[in-house]
Amino acid sequence: MTDSFPKKLVFKDSLKNFLFAFPAIAIFCIFYIVPFIEVFRLSLMEWNGTFPPPEFIGADNFIEQAQDKLWWGSMVNAGFITIIALTFQNILAFALALACDREIKARRFYRVVFFIPPVLSEIVVGIIWQWILYSGMQGGEHIGLLNYLLAKTGLPHLVHNWLSDPKTALACISIVHCWKGFGWGFVLFLAGLQTIDKQLYEAAKVDGAGGWNVFRHITVPMMAPIIVVVMILTVLGSMQIFIVMIAMVGQGGLADYTSVPVLQILFSMNGAKRFGYACSQSIIFGLILICVSAFFKIISNRVKQA
Repeated sequence: MTDSFPKKLVFKDSLKNFLFAFPAIAIFCIFYIVPFIEVFRLSLMEWNGTFPPPEFIGADNFIEQAQDKLWWGSMVNAGFITIIALTFQNILAFALALACDREIKARRFYRVVFFIPPVLSEIVVGIIWQWILYSGMQGGEHIGLLNYLLAKTGLPHLVHNWLSDPKTALACISIVHCWKGFGWGFVLFLAGLQTIDKQLYEAAKVDGAGGWNVFRHITVPMMAPIIVVVMILTVLGSMQIFIVMIAMVGQGGLADYTSVPVLQILFSMNGAKRFGYACSQSIIFGLILICVSAFFKIISNRVKQA
């Protein structure tokens, strides 16, 4: 009797814990596990989305994808946008967070202003920047704001077809993406900076440490876990960019120089009507993102242990 009573208590506690966790587990299985299994099943099929029914073709979709130059070109384009975001976007966010963490005038105002771009609709942002970078003319004058200003300020030689030129289109989209997303990194960096004990800075100043040494030996090590988290979120967000792309270049987003993986997946589904091939693209793309996240997770664990 004495042994069975504690076992009953343990069973009841385990049952209660399971019942509390069951809704989350059920939602995860219904909306994540089951769709993933269905996507993997369809990736082994050839199907146009309607009739005839799916036809099993094995790994043909994956083999075709491995040889699809347009797909891997879109991965390169997404990688370029990601590199720009990891450098320009995060450096800008970190610098602004450092500025707002200090005792400066109107710092609360700056915090609000810097967080406005992330809360704006990506479609709205894309349309606005499309108008700014537009290269068309009407009545002998440029309609796009940037080209109009360049022409009016005596710099007509810099007027350019920004979103149609393969040399500048992807760079312009990358800059717009960074402008749209730097606010998230700014908020995370600012929150991390505010958790650093100010006494560490005071002690460093007493010891005669300069601004650069304080930044290198105190700020960066204390902020390392936050920096890794921001890098992971930046990579995941940048690799999956497509709404801003559609808003800025429209159908041109499927051109070789502006194509990105999500647009390729959408085109395979809606344009080519190849749902099986789109599912195989989704699986490969998801695995790549998982590998990248795991890589940064390993770096994060090593930084925490250092």
